Amino acid sequence: MLAYLKRLVTAGLAYQAGDILSKGAALVTLPLYTHYVSRTQYGYAEALLTGVILVSIVLRLGIGEAFIRFYYDDEDLARRDRIAAGAVVLCAATTAVAALAGVAFAGPLARALLGPGSTTLFQISMLGIWAFTNLEIAYALLRADERKRAYIRASVADVSLSIPLMVWLVVFEHDQARGLLLGNYAASTAILFGLWWAERARLRRGARSLRDAGMRAMLDFGLPTVPADAAVYALQVADRWYLLRAYSATAAGLYAIAAKLATVVFVFVRGFQYAWPPLAYSIEDDSVAARLYAMVTTYYVLATGIVVAGVALFARWGVRILDHAYFGAYRAIPWLALGWSLYGLYLIFVVISGRVRRTRRNVPAALVGVGVNIGCLFGLVPVFGIAGAGLALAIAYAAMIVAIHLLTRRLFEVRFEWGRLTRLVLVFGAVAVPGDAFLPSHGLGGFLLRGVAWCAIFPLLRVAGFFNQAELQRAAALGISILRARRR
Repeated sequence: MLAYLKRLVTAGLAYQAGDILSKGAALVTLPLYTHYVSRTQYGYAEALLTGVILVSIVLRLGIGEAFIRFYYDDEDLARRDRIAAGAVVLCAATTAVAALAGVAFAGPLARALLGPGSTTLFQISMLGIWAFTNLEIAYALLRADERKRAYIRASVADVSLSIPLMVWLVVFEHDQARGLLLGNYAASTAILFGLWWAERARLRRGARSLRDAGMRAMLDFGLPTVPADAAVYALQVADRWYLLRAYSATAAGLYAIAAKLATVVFVFVRGFQYAWPPLAYSIEDDSVAARLYAMVTTYYVLATGIVVAGVALFARWGVRILDHAYFGAYRAIPWLALGWSLYGLYLIFVVISGRVRRTRRNVPAALVGVGVNIGCLFGLVPVFGIAGAGLALAIAYAAMIVAIHLLTRRLFEVRFEWGRLTRLVLVFGAVAVPGDAFLPSHGLGGFLLRGVAWCAIFPLLRVAGFFNQAELQRAAALGISILRARRR
């Protein structure tokens, strides 16, 4: 088990590298953007950025998920090349058609979704749909082979291109939302072409016999995941578009800033999202897999709970680096952090249904989440503002986890460590909720007191009986082995 955990952690860290650099650079440049980009323009840009990801999920037709699952069914290299080429060709075709159609009808679509004067922004987002979707498939090729160094180089190059482009367009060209979108997607396009060129020999070999790529079987697996995946991500889009259309672009802009500052949790979840399926599907023994799934669930809640508690305690200090007009964003940050951590937990159950190839079970769970999210948005936002939107997201993901667990627990039995999970939730709640409510919310004294509360989490977990000595020794051994591996 220790070897599997090491593999998960090292892969997750590798896949986080680009996100850490990207989100770190985004946080550093955020005060610059908030100075040169109005809250309204920022709201438009972030709504389109999230909308592009949602459309991308639909256009991938579930091929990215199916590719990872089917890749481990056959060790024949020629077969794997055909699967890879088929996924790339299909995705390139569907996205090209969709992007061209979007450009052709950009005027009416932009007016309906964003309002007057937004046609150019919508057209730029069509480039984003094409580039982002194909780049996700290109990254999937690297993740399937666990080529962590190549993944890091590509993702770091993407960040190194996009940040200077966005700064130039926003600060010197005064392009506001246009600059944010175009700088992001132009860089992704360049990296995509670079990855295609690097993979050209493999794709050429596979393209010679696409009829044998098994695309029909992959679509049979992947298509049922599309409504579920789209519905799951729609939760992150619905809140922004609801704020944008029902309230104002300013409210959507504040919410987008909250999302940026809660990004430390999203980076962790993204690394887990990319590292978890290849590991989970590669284990052939069901009994070993079941034990690993239970252990990973416990440690995932431990790791993300610590981060979410920290975000809840220190959110106000993060917002204060920005223009004063954006300070109200702090109210949504803890709930967004909690929601994203629950999304990562949901992915564990998605892998369970994928392991037994019963992906249709994901759809009703996702629909439960969408229904709960919509109801909570209407009920909570009028009362709590943007904090209500974040709270609606967290409640929706929690409802999805309950639903998918009930739907999959008889397909593949996993004995989750419910007692230890309960201890984690109680300790994190006991620190974060009263700490944020009653400890001073400004000044060095308040910061230090909240730091003491955060540092008390591990001693409280030890007192609650969560840790045992053998587990602490294994954790120390795992940490040492990972550090040694990174030094090499």
